[in-house]
Amino acid sequence: MGTQAFAGRAAVAGIGMTALTRRSGRAELELAVEACRAACADAGLRPGDVDAMLSYHLGDSAPVVQVARALGVERLGWHNDIAGGGTQAASILGDAAMLIHAGLARHVLIYRALNGRSGRRMNTVSTGPQERLTYGLAGPIPLFALAATRYLHETGLTEEHLHAVVAQSRENAKHNPRALRREPLDLAGYLARSYVATPLRTVDCCQETDGACALLVSGELDGPRVRAVVRGGGPGCSSMDRAADVSAIFSAYVAPMLWDASGLRPADVDVMLPYDAYSWLVPRQLEDFGLVAREELGDYLLERHHTWVNPHGGLLSEGYVHGLNNVAQAVRELRAGRHEVALVTGFGGSYGSAALLTA
Repeated sequence: MGTQAFAGRAAVAGIGMTALTRRSGRAELELAVEACRAACADAGLRPGDVDAMLSYHLGDSAPVVQVARALGVERLGWHNDIAGGGTQAASILGDAAMLIHAGLARHVLIYRALNGRSGRRMNTVSTGPQERLTYGLAGPIPLFALAATRYLHETGLTEEHLHAVVAQSRENAKHNPRALRREPLDLAGYLARSYVATPLRTVDCCQETDGACALLVSGELDGPRVRAVVRGGGPGCSSMDRAADVSAIFSAYVAPMLWDASGLRPADVDVMLPYDAYSWLVPRQLEDFGLVAREELGDYLLERHHTWVNPHGGLLSEGYVHGLNNVAQAVRELRAGRHEVALVTGFGGSYGSAALLTA
């Protein structure tokens, strides 16, 4: 693929978030507007300075034109409501960077808003293809639990390793005031939690929350730079009837593309913000992106060497804004000077995206 033409041309100059709750009592439009105003203010811009807007959703958010009108954006340029969920969390940065590189926009406002707990919930039968019901796959959790079972068998990882992922997520979230889950979770407490679908317990699954997150991507302002973005996938845990490996998630396909597009290596990444919809996705992505070898995963997790993964708690502990809150945290980490290269990902089963941001 080679280095992408837009590499380094766009910066994430502003971030904004609402409080994350289990019942917002507010419409998605109101949530989106609050987060967007905060992102613009963080970048030092007025909403009227924005000349492009992007969002992604699954029929559960406020449309771009409505948010633009509420913000007072009188002359809206390129805009798009992208159909899709977690796969878009990283790749929407590429959409914004391409608009800037093409000269179609100077400042691109990105947002994701949803009432994911009090409104439409993702982890229900209605969110998946109905033909899966024939096989007892009633919603996304049973589907990805089946893939997890195979992955644990192949790697030799156990419930103790899944606990290490969840417990470290809680530990990382302990000092994050936005996080909804900050209490410690020992192994006994983990094992006492009920299963949703084996091997996934309730705490192995990301939260369902209400809230909104926004990013202001600019071709003129400073901030962490968009170095590379890739999107793709193949037969795997979203299409098990066609897959040689039902545990193969998006990272198995996009990781080689990312290193080719960026000119960087796994060793260059010093903070990782993976889409942790389920606990087993953390070791799978560490392996796929070449950050930890498969044979080293067990000790790596049990010895808690993954403290650098989702330092805010991720989707498991901070909250769930369809992955965009992980991107916002990557910006915070790079701004603070704690890290130089951040890897963020977007998961949708065997399809998804990844991006590298540089300080």
